[in-house]
Formats: sequence, C-alpha cells, structure tokens
Amino acid sequence: MPVHYDFIAIGGGSGGLASAQRAAEYGARAAVIEPGRLGGTCVNVGCVPKKLMWTAASLGHALEDARGYGYDLTVAGHDWPRLKAARDAYVARLNGIYAANLEKRQVAWIRGAARFLDAHTLAVGDEVLSAPHIVIATGSRAERPAIEGAELGITSDGFFELAERPARVAIVGSGYIAVELAGVFAGLGSQVTSFVRHERLLRNFDVMLAASLAREYAAEGIELVPHAAPAALARTAEGLELRLQDGRRRGGFDCVLWAIGRRPSSDALDLGRAGVACYDDGVVITDKYQATNVPGVYAIGDVTGREQLTPVAIAAGRRLSDRLFGGQPERHLDYALIPTVVFSHPPIGTVGLTEAAARELYGEAVRTYSAGFVPMYHALTDAKRRVDLKLVCAGSEERIVGLHVIGHGADEMLQGFAVAVKMGARKRDFDDTVAIHPTVAEELVTLR
Repeated sequence: MPVHYDFIAIGGGSGGLASAQRAAEYGARAAVIEPGRLGGTCVNVGCVPKKLMWTAASLGHALEDARGYGYDLTVAGHDWPRLKAARDAYVARLNGIYAANLEKRQVAWIRGAARFLDAHTLAVGDEVLSAPHIVIATGSRAERPAIEGAELGITSDGFFELAERPARVAIVGSGYIAVELAGVFAGLGSQVTSFVRHERLLRNFDVMLAASLAREYAAEGIELVPHAAPAALARTAEGLELRLQDGRRRGGFDCVLWAIGRRPSSDALDLGRAGVACYDDGVVITDKYQATNVPGVYAIGDVTGREQLTPVAIAAGRRLSDRLFGGQPERHLDYALIPTVVFSHPPIGTVGLTEAAARELYGEAVRTYSAGFVPMYHALTDAKRRVDLKLVCAGSEERIVGLHVIGHGADEMLQGFAVAVKMGARKRDFDDTVAIHPTVAEELVTLR
C-alpha cells in the first residue's frame, strides 16, 4: 500500500520547501521528495553562493577605492581556495538548517528521485507515495550548447566547483548569470572576455541598463565580443579555443563558462503517466493558480517557465498552500511588476516595463525621466563608476510602469521603490516625497 500524504512537493528547492512547510502549518501531512541537498539551485549553486562571491569581488573594488579616502593599503592577493572553503561551509550549514526546519514542522523528507505512476501516485525507488495534492517543483538545470567540445566548458554549477581562480576566462551568454559571473571573475583578478550572440548584454532589460553595464565593464577591462555564436570548443597548446560560427577563433582561455540559459528539470518525472501537459522544452503548463491540466497536480518555480527567481517560487508555493489548506480559494501569485536585481558590478535594480515595452503597450502616452551621474561615494576614488536611472511613466497621471537603476546601492534601494510601483505610484507621488540627502536613491524622487 502507498504511504499517503495530504500534500507532496517534488523538489526540495525554494518553492517545494516553502509550499510543503506552509501546508504543514495548516495541519496538512506533507512531504518533500529530494535526492540531493536541500535548498535547490538557490542555496547550493545559485543565489546564496553567488552573492558571497559577489561580495568578495565588491570588497576587492572597495580596497582599491579606500586609497582615495586616505588608507595606505598593501593587498597581498586573494585566496580563492580559502574563500571557497568558507563559502561551502556556509552553504552546508544552510542545508542543515533546512533539514531542521522540515523536522520542526513535521514535514517528511523522502530522499530520492520521484516519478509518476499515475496522477496521484509517485514512486521513489522502491517506495510508493500518494497524495490528493502534488506540486512539481523540480526547478531547472544549466544548458550546454550542442556543439563539438562543449564538455570542455563548465556551467554555473561548475563555477562553484573551481578549486582555483582561472587567469583567463571566456563567458558565453548575455543574461543574469553571464554578467554576474563576469563581474565576479574580473573583480577577483581574472581577465574576462564576454561572448554574446546578439549585439548587447541583458537583451530583455531596458537598453539604458545594458549600455551602462557595457560601459562599466569595459572600464573594468572586460572585453565584449558581439555577434558571437559558438560553433566549437577545442583544447590547444595555448589553452581552450572558442570557434565561432562566422569563422573567428579566440583562444588562450583557462576556463570557458557556458551561460546560455536553463532548461526545466521535468524529463525524468514520467509526466505522461499522470497526463500532465508540457511544452516541447519541458516547461509544465500551468494556469494562474499554478494548476496543471490534471486536477490535484500543480507546478511552481523554474519548471513552469515563468520568472526564474527564488522569491517567485517561494511566493507561488506559499500562495498555493494558502489556497489548498488555508481557506483562501482565490489566493495566487500576480506575476506582474516583479522586482529583480542583477548582482553585476555595479548592481542593477529593475521593476516593471522597459521603455520599449511601455511604448509598445501605451504608445505616445509614455514619458520617461532619466539621469546619470557619479555618486558621492566616488568623489574621492580613482575609479569613477556612474549611476544611471530611469522612470517610465504612462498616461495622463504619469503612473510609474517601470523603474530602472544601475549603480552603487541599486540592489538595496529597489525593494522599497518596488512597493511604491506595485501600489500604483504616480510621478507626482515621487515628486511629493522628501528626498534623503545625500544618497543615490534621492535622485528617483527629484527627477525633472
């Protein structure tokens, strides 16, 4: 006989853990199925260790900047193995905290890989489980290009396995992961070349952000190679050589990192046995309530093809359990106006529509306000990293439909402004807010 639960989450990442624990708080008998370390991509090979590496690189910049403020510093170098050991120990501690939280809330952790036997029955090894409510929260995995020699490169997972810092790095890709890891490598002393398939970095972001980041990365010595579609990767006497589809060759790299996207991790679930509908790329199709086409089967997080952000998976998972067990039948996540930060150097904060998307939607009713300057932090430093920001407004009341910032402090300031944008703030609401001086954030309430 199957072991019966009220709720089962397939996947022990952010979404699965959040949904199962919220269900348990309502009194449901809940289980999480996870073959690996708890915490998923975010904790183990994503947000958490990435932010630690970002901080390490930021401190490198700060050491350089300190000289302008009168500090006489001699830096002997950076100990990558020591940083890696400390980072990995911190992640392991988080794994333990997640396990303890499951035990505290009496959520069972089934260690293994799940596959569907039917819509409400799962097999995990020799164990059979059943539940009226099952959520697919298996996340996504980094892709490699289908080219000769692709195995010679690493993905973002491999980045966190590097025992030493490579001196010469090629990064192929233009999105979040590509620009974040480029900044980390460069900030810690590597020579970085960034290969992008099209014209610019961060193609889905506002053009101001992409142009500003390209400018700052060029000043930091990161080379950008546009229109660079990879054709093959080979090992030569000089190092790894990247061959492009247009015939160009660039070599001498110690490390090539693929950051070309992520694919939903759904192919091993035997979803056909449950009758769950997917797109050809493995994305599980869901409605606004996270429900699939099969009653009682849901999906959250990266596997749904929506915003690949940890807070999104957590929010969707908690709202799902609120609806199923908390007596809130209309509870669901609104995917509009989700704020996000790119931990590049400098960081980027953005919420809402790009200027191009706003003009496509609202036409001539769009007005933008922007500014660019060197913040006071850099008044005395040799490096003069700029801040650029933009408000995108629509309609006669100039409701703010997009807010974009790149520069010192953008990561921390965005959360509060995102609340205002989510609440429907207008330009005049920002104008009526007293500025906090001297800060970067004040510029957003003083734009003319």
